[in-house]
Amino acid sequence: MGIYVIAEECTGCRECVQACPTGAIEVFEDIAVIGSACNLCGACVNICPFEAIKIEVERAGVKAEGYKGVWVVSEQREGRLMEVSLELLGEGRVLAEKLGVDLSAVLLGSGLDHLIGKLISAGADRVYLADDPGLKDYQGDTYTRVLVDLIEERKPEIVLIGATMIGRALAPRLAARLKTGLTADCTGLDVDQDGKLLQTRPALGGHIMATIICPDHRPQMATVRPKVFKKIDPDLTRQTSSVWQAGLVRQAGSARQAGSARQGEVIRLQPRIEEADIRTRILEVVKEMKGEINIAEADIIVSGGRGLGRAENFKIIEELAATLGGAVGASRAAVDAGWISSYHQVGQTGKTVAPKLYIACGISGAIQHLAGMQSSECIVAINRDASAPIFDVATYGIVGNLFEVVPLLTGELKEALK
Repeated sequence: MGIYVIAEECTGCRECVQACPTGAIEVFEDIAVIGSACNLCGACVNICPFEAIKIEVERAGVKAEGYKGVWVVSEQREGRLMEVSLELLGEGRVLAEKLGVDLSAVLLGSGLDHLIGKLISAGADRVYLADDPGLKDYQGDTYTRVLVDLIEERKPEIVLIGATMIGRALAPRLAARLKTGLTADCTGLDVDQDGKLLQTRPALGGHIMATIICPDHRPQMATVRPKVFKKIDPDLTRQTSSVWQAGLVRQAGSARQAGSARQGEVIRLQPRIEEADIRTRILEVVKEMKGEINIAEADIIVSGGRGLGRAENFKIIEELAATLGGAVGASRAAVDAGWISSYHQVGQTGKTVAPKLYIACGISGAIQHLAGMQSSECIVAINRDASAPIFDVATYGIVGNLFEVVPLLTGELKEALK
Protein backbone atom coordinates (compact mmCIF):
# COMPACT_ATOMS: atom_id res chain seq x y z
CA MET A 1 0.00 0.00 0.00
CA GLY A 2 1.44 3.38 -0.97
CA ILE A 3 0.61 7.04 -1.54
CA TYR A 4 1.92 9.42 -4.19
CA VAL A 5 1.34 12.88 -5.69
CA ILE A 6 0.72 13.47 -9.40
CA ALA A 7 3.02 16.46 -9.92
CA GLU A 8 1.33 17.56 -13.14
CA GLU A 9 -2.04 17.86 -11.37
CA CYS A 10 -0.86 19.43 -8.08
CA THR A 11 -1.14 23.24 -7.82
CA GLY A 12 0.27 23.66 -4.31
CA CYS A 13 -3.08 24.86 -2.95
CA ARG A 14 -2.24 23.52 0.54
CA GLU A 15 -5.69 22.01 1.12
CA CYS A 16 -4.01 18.69 1.84
CA VAL A 17 -1.61 20.30 4.34
CA GLN A 18 -4.51 21.57 6.42
CA ALA A 19 -6.38 18.25 6.19
CA CYS A 20 -3.48 16.00 7.21
CA PRO A 21 -3.95 14.94 10.89
CA THR A 22 -0.31 13.86 11.28
CA GLY A 23 1.37 16.90 9.71
CA ALA A 24 3.05 14.69 7.12
CA ILE A 25 2.54 17.00 4.11
CA GLU A 26 4.55 20.05 3.09
CA VAL A 27 4.56 22.08 -0.12
CA PHE A 28 7.81 22.69 -2.01
CA GLU A 29 7.88 24.66 -5.27
CA ASP A 30 4.07 24.42 -5.53
CA ILE A 31 4.01 20.62 -5.24
CA ALA A 32 2.84 18.67 -2.19
CA VAL A 33 5.42 16.31 -0.67
CA ILE A 34 4.28 13.55 1.67
CA GLY A 35 6.67 12.57 4.46
CA SER A 36 7.22 9.44 6.51
CA ALA A 37 4.72 10.50 9.19
CA CYS A 38 1.88 9.61 6.78
CA ASN A 39 -0.39 6.87 8.14
CA LEU A 40 -2.36 6.43 4.90
CA CYS A 41 -5.60 7.68 6.44
CA GLY A 42 -6.74 9.13 3.07
CA ALA A 43 -7.79 12.54 4.39
CA CYS A 44 -5.63 14.30 1.78
CA VAL A 45 -7.02 12.16 -1.03
CA ASN A 46 -10.57 13.11 -0.12
CA ILE A 47 -9.87 16.84 0.24
CA CYS A 48 -7.71 17.41 -2.87
CA PRO A 49 -9.80 19.45 -5.34
CA PHE A 50 -7.61 18.36 -8.28
CA GLU A 51 -7.45 14.61 -7.47
CA ALA A 52 -3.67 14.91 -7.47
CA ILE A 53 -3.08 12.51 -4.57
CA LYS A 54 -3.58 8.77 -4.99
CA ILE A 55 -3.36 5.75 -2.70
CA GLU A 56 -2.52 2.44 -4.31
CA VAL A 57 -3.54 -0.70 -2.48
CA GLU A 58 -1.71 -3.89 -3.21
CA ARG A 59 -4.28 -6.62 -2.76
CA ALA A 60 -2.89 -9.94 -1.64
CA GLY A 61 -4.52 -13.17 -2.66
CA VAL A 62 -7.93 -13.64 -1.07
CA LYS A 63 -7.92 -16.15 1.78
CA ALA A 64 -11.46 -15.97 3.09
CA GLU A 65 -13.20 -19.05 1.70
CA GLY A 66 -14.28 -21.92 3.93
CA TYR A 67 -14.19 -20.01 7.23
CA LYS A 68 -17.23 -20.11 9.50
CA GLY A 69 -18.07 -19.44 13.13
CA VAL A 70 -17.22 -17.01 15.91
CA TRP A 71 -14.54 -17.92 18.47
CA VAL A 72 -13.62 -16.37 21.80
CA VAL A 73 -10.20 -17.23 23.20
CA SER A 74 -11.15 -17.56 26.87
CA GLU A 75 -8.40 -16.46 29.22
CA GLN A 76 -7.94 -18.09 32.59
CA ARG A 77 -5.41 -17.56 35.33
CA GLU A 78 -4.83 -20.11 38.06
CA GLY A 79 -8.04 -21.88 37.06
CA ARG A 80 -10.19 -18.74 37.24
CA LEU A 81 -11.85 -17.27 34.16
CA MET A 82 -11.13 -13.64 33.41
CA GLU A 83 -14.28 -11.54 33.29
CA VAL A 84 -13.40 -10.21 29.84
CA SER A 85 -13.83 -13.73 28.43
CA LEU A 86 -17.43 -13.84 29.64
CA GLU A 87 -18.02 -10.33 28.31
CA LEU A 88 -16.71 -11.34 24.89
CA LEU A 89 -18.97 -14.38 24.86
CA GLY A 90 -21.93 -12.06 25.41
CA GLU A 91 -20.95 -9.91 22.43
CA GLY A 92 -19.90 -12.97 20.43
CA ARG A 93 -23.39 -14.36 20.95
CA VAL A 94 -24.85 -11.27 19.25
CA LEU A 95 -22.44 -11.54 16.30
CA ALA A 96 -23.00 -15.29 15.90
CA GLU A 97 -26.77 -14.88 15.78
CA LYS A 98 -26.49 -12.12 13.16
CA LEU A 99 -24.29 -14.38 11.04
CA GLY A 100 -26.32 -17.53 11.71
CA VAL A 101 -23.27 -19.45 12.97
CA ASP A 102 -22.11 -21.13 16.17
CA LEU A 103 -20.22 -19.39 18.96
CA SER A 104 -17.26 -21.30 20.37
CA ALA A 105 -15.03 -20.71 23.39
CA VAL A 106 -11.41 -21.88 23.28
CA LEU A 107 -9.86 -22.72 26.63
CA LEU A 108 -6.20 -23.61 27.24
CA GLY A 109 -4.75 -24.70 30.55
CA SER A 110 -4.60 -27.62 32.96
CA GLY A 111 -7.38 -29.05 35.13
CA LEU A 112 -10.08 -26.78 33.76
CA ASP A 113 -13.16 -29.01 33.53
CA HIS A 114 -14.88 -26.87 36.16
CA LEU A 115 -14.91 -23.91 33.74
CA ILE A 116 -16.72 -25.65 30.88
CA GLY A 117 -20.20 -25.05 32.26
CA LYS A 118 -19.48 -21.38 32.91
CA LEU A 119 -18.48 -20.83 29.30
CA ILE A 120 -21.59 -22.54 27.96
CA SER A 121 -23.89 -20.68 30.33
CA ALA A 122 -22.19 -17.43 29.22
CA GLY A 123 -23.25 -18.04 25.60
CA ALA A 124 -20.93 -20.61 24.01
CA ASP A 125 -22.44 -23.31 21.80
CA ARG A 126 -19.18 -25.23 21.86
CA VAL A 127 -16.07 -25.34 24.04
CA TYR A 128 -12.70 -26.39 22.64
CA LEU A 129 -10.66 -27.56 25.63
CA ALA A 130 -6.91 -28.06 25.38
CA ASP A 131 -6.03 -29.48 28.79
CA ASP A 132 -2.35 -30.24 29.31
CA PRO A 133 0.16 -29.64 32.15
CA GLY A 134 2.33 -27.79 29.64
CA LEU A 135 -0.43 -25.19 29.24
CA LYS A 136 -0.98 -24.54 32.95
CA ASP A 137 0.61 -21.09 32.76
CA TYR A 138 0.61 -18.79 29.76
CA GLN A 139 3.67 -19.05 27.56
CA GLY A 140 3.62 -17.30 24.22
CA ASP A 141 5.34 -20.05 22.24
CA THR A 142 3.15 -22.95 23.37
CA TYR A 143 -0.16 -21.08 23.38
CA THR A 144 0.53 -19.70 19.91
CA ARG A 145 1.42 -23.14 18.54
CA VAL A 146 -1.72 -24.79 19.92
CA LEU A 147 -4.07 -22.03 18.77
CA VAL A 148 -2.56 -21.69 15.29
CA ASP A 149 -2.91 -25.44 14.75
CA LEU A 150 -6.54 -25.35 15.90
CA ILE A 151 -7.51 -22.28 13.86
CA GLU A 152 -5.92 -23.64 10.70
CA GLU A 153 -7.79 -26.91 11.18
CA ARG A 154 -11.26 -25.60 12.15
CA LYS A 155 -11.21 -22.24 10.26
CA PRO A 156 -13.29 -19.77 12.32
CA GLU A 157 -14.23 -16.56 10.52
CA ILE A 158 -13.94 -14.36 13.63
CA VAL A 159 -11.58 -14.68 16.62
CA LEU A 160 -12.01 -12.38 19.64
CA ILE A 161 -9.43 -11.99 22.41
CA GLY A 162 -9.46 -9.90 25.56
CA ALA A 163 -7.06 -6.93 25.52
CA THR A 164 -5.36 -8.00 28.73
CA MET A 165 -1.63 -8.32 29.31
CA ILE A 166 -1.81 -11.89 27.98
CA GLY A 167 -4.22 -11.11 25.14
CA ARG A 168 -2.13 -8.21 23.87
CA ALA A 169 0.91 -10.49 23.73
CA LEU A 170 -0.90 -13.45 22.18
CA ALA A 171 -3.09 -11.81 19.51
CA PRO A 172 -0.26 -10.29 17.39
CA ARG A 173 1.59 -13.62 17.43
CA LEU A 174 -1.49 -15.39 16.11
CA ALA A 175 -2.20 -12.78 13.44
CA ALA A 176 1.40 -12.90 12.19
CA ARG A 177 1.45 -16.69 12.00
CA LEU A 178 -1.97 -16.84 10.32
CA LYS A 179 -1.12 -13.95 7.95
CA THR A 180 -4.30 -12.08 8.74
CA GLY A 181 -5.31 -8.70 10.14
CA LEU A 182 -5.76 -7.66 13.77
CA THR A 183 -7.58 -4.64 15.21
CA ALA A 184 -6.52 -3.85 18.77
CA ASP A 185 -8.51 -2.33 21.64
CA CYS A 186 -11.90 -2.30 19.94
CA THR A 187 -14.78 -0.48 21.61
CA GLY A 188 -17.48 -1.69 19.22
CA LEU A 189 -18.12 -4.77 17.07
CA ASP A 190 -20.75 -5.46 14.43
CA VAL A 191 -21.16 -7.20 11.08
CA ASP A 192 -22.20 -5.66 7.78
CA GLN A 193 -24.65 -7.06 5.26
CA ASP A 194 -21.87 -9.10 3.66
CA GLY A 195 -20.91 -10.69 6.97
CA LYS A 196 -17.66 -8.74 7.41
CA LEU A 197 -16.67 -7.84 10.96
CA LEU A 198 -16.88 -4.10 11.64
CA GLN A 199 -14.23 -3.31 14.23
CA THR A 200 -14.51 0.15 15.81
CA ARG A 201 -11.73 1.68 17.89
CA PRO A 202 -10.42 5.14 18.83
CA ALA A 203 -7.79 6.54 16.46
CA LEU A 204 -5.52 9.58 16.22
CA GLY A 205 -5.23 9.99 19.97
CA GLY A 206 -8.90 9.31 20.57
CA HIS A 207 -10.09 12.24 18.46
CA ILE A 208 -11.95 10.05 15.94
CA MET A 209 -13.54 6.60 15.93
CA ALA A 210 -12.33 4.38 13.09
CA THR A 211 -14.23 1.35 11.81
CA ILE A 212 -11.89 -1.23 10.34
CA ILE A 213 -12.62 -4.29 8.19
CA CYS A 214 -10.48 -7.19 7.03
CA PRO A 215 -11.99 -7.99 3.61
CA ASP A 216 -9.56 -10.52 2.19
CA HIS A 217 -8.16 -12.68 4.97
CA ARG A 218 -9.50 -14.92 7.70
CA PRO A 219 -9.93 -15.17 10.52
CA GLN A 220 -10.93 -11.61 11.30
CA MET A 221 -9.24 -10.88 14.61
CA ALA A 222 -9.89 -8.25 17.27
CA THR A 223 -8.89 -7.59 20.86
CA VAL A 224 -11.36 -5.89 23.20
CA ARG A 225 -10.66 -4.25 26.54
CA PRO A 226 -12.34 -5.51 29.72
CA LYS A 227 -15.62 -3.85 30.67
CA VAL A 228 -16.44 -2.69 27.14
CA PHE A 229 -19.24 -5.24 26.70
CA LYS A 230 -21.72 -6.74 29.14
CA LYS A 231 -21.97 -10.39 30.10
CA ILE A 232 -25.24 -12.13 29.29
CA ASP A 233 -27.29 -13.46 32.19
CA PRO A 234 -27.17 -17.26 32.43
CA ASP A 235 -30.44 -19.19 32.30
CA LEU A 236 -32.04 -20.14 35.60
CA THR A 237 -32.21 -23.88 35.09
CA ARG A 238 -29.69 -26.66 34.71
CA GLN A 239 -27.39 -26.91 31.71
CA THR A 240 -26.13 -30.11 30.12
CA SER A 241 -23.74 -30.71 27.27
CA SER A 242 -22.36 -33.48 25.15
CA VAL A 243 -18.70 -34.29 25.50
CA TRP A 244 -16.73 -34.71 22.30
CA GLN A 245 -13.21 -35.97 21.84
CA ALA A 246 -10.57 -34.82 19.37
CA GLY A 247 -11.46 -36.02 15.90
CA LEU A 248 -15.16 -35.39 16.53
CA VAL A 249 -15.77 -38.85 17.96
CA ARG A 250 -18.69 -38.56 20.35
CA GLN A 251 -18.35 -40.30 23.70
CA ALA A 252 -20.61 -40.60 26.68
CA GLY A 253 -20.40 -37.91 29.29
CA SER A 254 -21.80 -34.58 30.35
CA ALA A 255 -20.83 -31.17 31.60
CA ARG A 256 -23.20 -29.48 33.99
CA GLN A 257 -23.54 -26.02 35.43
CA ALA A 258 -26.25 -25.47 37.99
CA GLY A 259 -28.47 -22.51 37.24
CA SER A 260 -28.47 -22.66 33.44
CA ALA A 261 -30.50 -24.47 30.79
CA ARG A 262 -28.10 -23.80 27.89
CA GLN A 263 -26.71 -26.85 26.15
CA GLY A 264 -23.42 -27.10 24.36
CA GLU A 265 -20.68 -29.36 23.08
CA VAL A 266 -17.24 -29.91 24.51
CA ILE A 267 -14.43 -30.86 22.14
CA ARG A 268 -11.42 -32.14 24.01
CA LEU A 269 -8.18 -31.57 22.18
CA GLN A 270 -4.83 -33.28 22.44
CA PRO A 271 -2.46 -30.34 21.98
CA ARG A 272 0.77 -30.88 20.09
CA ILE A 273 3.48 -29.41 22.28
CA GLU A 274 7.04 -30.11 21.27
CA GLU A 275 10.20 -29.34 23.22
CA ALA A 276 11.39 -27.13 20.37
CA ASP A 277 8.36 -24.87 20.93
CA ILE A 278 9.38 -24.05 24.49
CA ARG A 279 11.99 -21.29 24.48
CA THR A 280 11.23 -19.94 27.95
CA ARG A 281 10.16 -21.54 31.22
CA ILE A 282 8.29 -20.01 34.15
CA LEU A 283 10.30 -20.46 37.32
CA GLU A 284 8.14 -18.43 39.67
CA VAL A 285 5.07 -16.20 39.60
CA VAL A 286 5.50 -13.11 41.77
CA LYS A 287 2.27 -11.31 42.58
CA GLU A 288 2.40 -7.56 43.01
CA MET A 289 0.01 -5.00 44.48
CA LYS A 290 -1.05 -7.23 47.38
CA GLY A 291 -3.97 -5.68 49.18
CA GLU A 292 -4.85 -3.45 46.23
CA ILE A 293 -8.22 -3.63 44.53
CA ASN A 294 -8.00 -4.20 40.79
CA ILE A 295 -9.73 -1.18 39.28
CA ALA A 296 -10.77 -3.20 36.22
CA GLU A 297 -12.93 -5.38 38.48
CA ALA A 298 -13.94 -2.88 41.17
CA ASP A 299 -17.61 -2.01 41.75
CA ILE A 300 -16.71 1.41 43.17
CA ILE A 301 -13.90 3.67 41.93
CA VAL A 302 -12.88 7.10 43.18
CA SER A 303 -10.55 8.82 40.71
CA GLY A 304 -8.41 11.92 41.02
CA GLY A 305 -7.09 14.15 38.27
CA ARG A 306 -5.08 17.26 37.56
CA GLY A 307 -7.30 19.26 39.90
CA LEU A 308 -5.63 17.62 42.92
CA GLY A 309 -2.56 19.73 42.30
CA ARG A 310 0.03 17.39 43.83
CA ALA A 311 0.64 13.81 44.90
CA GLU A 312 0.02 14.41 48.61
CA ASN A 313 -3.57 15.42 47.89
CA PHE A 314 -4.42 11.91 46.71
CA LYS A 315 -4.89 11.14 50.41
CA ILE A 316 -8.41 12.58 50.30
CA ILE A 317 -9.20 10.37 47.29
CA GLU A 318 -7.81 7.30 49.07
CA GLU A 319 -9.83 8.08 52.20
CA LEU A 320 -13.10 8.38 50.28
CA ALA A 321 -12.36 5.16 48.38
CA ALA A 322 -11.55 3.32 51.63
CA THR A 323 -14.79 4.55 53.22
CA LEU A 324 -16.79 3.17 50.28
CA GLY A 325 -14.74 -0.03 50.01
CA GLY A 326 -13.68 0.93 46.52
CA ALA A 327 -10.54 1.34 44.43
CA VAL A 328 -8.48 4.42 43.65
CA GLY A 329 -8.32 5.53 40.03
CA ALA A 330 -6.55 8.38 38.27
CA SER A 331 -6.50 10.34 35.05
CA ARG A 332 -3.53 10.25 32.72
CA ALA A 333 -2.55 13.76 33.76
CA ALA A 334 -2.15 12.63 37.38
CA VAL A 335 -0.14 9.57 36.35
CA ASP A 336 2.09 11.53 33.96
CA ALA A 337 2.78 14.02 36.74
CA GLY A 338 4.10 11.16 38.88
CA TRP A 339 1.47 11.60 41.58
CA ILE A 340 0.31 7.96 41.41
CA SER A 341 1.37 4.78 39.60
CA SER A 342 0.06 3.79 36.17
CA TYR A 343 -1.65 0.79 37.81
CA HIS A 344 -4.45 3.22 38.73
CA GLN A 345 -4.84 4.93 35.34
CA VAL A 346 -8.30 4.96 33.79
CA GLY A 347 -8.72 5.80 30.13
CA GLN A 348 -7.75 4.93 26.59
CA THR A 349 -4.10 4.42 27.53
CA GLY A 350 -4.98 2.95 30.94
CA LYS A 351 -7.72 0.58 32.01
CA THR A 352 -11.31 0.50 30.79
CA VAL A 353 -13.67 0.26 33.76
CA ALA A 354 -17.42 -0.06 34.25
CA PRO A 355 -18.12 0.04 38.00
CA LYS A 356 -21.49 0.54 39.61
CA LEU A 357 -20.23 3.87 40.97
CA TYR A 358 -17.49 6.10 39.52
CA ILE A 359 -16.57 9.32 41.34
CA ALA A 360 -14.38 11.69 39.32
CA CYS A 361 -12.63 14.35 41.42
CA GLY A 362 -10.81 17.17 39.69
CA ILE A 363 -11.00 15.44 36.31
CA SER A 364 -12.02 17.67 33.40
CA GLY A 365 -13.11 14.79 31.15
CA ALA A 366 -10.73 14.54 28.19
CA ILE A 367 -12.03 12.20 25.51
CA GLN A 368 -9.29 9.68 26.31
CA HIS A 369 -10.46 9.46 29.92
CA LEU A 370 -14.14 9.31 29.01
CA ALA A 371 -13.43 6.37 26.70
CA GLY A 372 -12.28 4.39 29.71
CA MET A 373 -15.11 5.05 32.18
CA GLN A 374 -18.28 6.28 30.50
CA SER A 375 -19.87 2.80 30.69
CA SER A 376 -20.07 3.13 34.49
CA GLU A 377 -23.60 2.70 35.86
CA CYS A 378 -23.50 5.87 37.98
CA ILE A 379 -20.99 8.69 37.47
CA VAL A 380 -20.52 11.44 40.04
CA ALA A 381 -18.36 14.36 38.90
CA ILE A 382 -16.81 16.89 41.28
CA ASN A 383 -15.19 19.86 39.54
CA ARG A 384 -15.14 23.61 40.05
CA ASP A 385 -15.45 24.25 36.29
CA ALA A 386 -19.13 24.02 35.44
CA SER A 387 -18.32 23.69 31.73
CA ALA A 388 -15.98 20.70 32.15
CA PRO A 389 -16.77 17.89 29.66
CA ILE A 390 -17.03 15.36 32.52
CA PHE A 391 -20.45 16.82 33.37
CA ASP A 392 -21.74 15.78 29.93
CA VAL A 393 -21.53 12.09 30.93
CA ALA A 394 -22.11 12.46 34.68
CA THR A 395 -25.23 11.10 36.34
CA TYR A 396 -24.76 13.62 39.14
CA GLY A 397 -22.55 16.69 39.08
CA ILE A 398 -21.18 18.79 41.93
CA VAL A 399 -19.72 22.14 40.94
CA GLY A 400 -17.33 23.12 43.70
CA ASN A 401 -13.88 22.94 45.24
CA LEU A 402 -12.97 19.26 45.57
CA PHE A 403 -10.87 20.04 48.68
CA GLU A 404 -14.09 21.11 50.39
CA VAL A 405 -16.55 18.71 48.78
CA VAL A 406 -14.61 15.42 49.03
CA PRO A 407 -13.76 15.59 52.77
CA LEU A 408 -17.33 16.67 53.51
CA LEU A 409 -18.68 13.74 51.46
CA THR A 410 -16.29 11.33 53.21
CA GLY A 411 -17.38 12.57 56.64
CA GLU A 412 -21.08 12.21 55.82
CA LEU A 413 -20.55 8.69 54.48
CA LYS A 414 -18.61 7.65 57.59
CA GLU A 415 -21.48 8.84 59.75
CA ALA A 416 -24.06 7.07 57.59
CA LEU A 417 -22.09 3.82 57.57
CA LYS A 418 -21.57 3.63 61.35
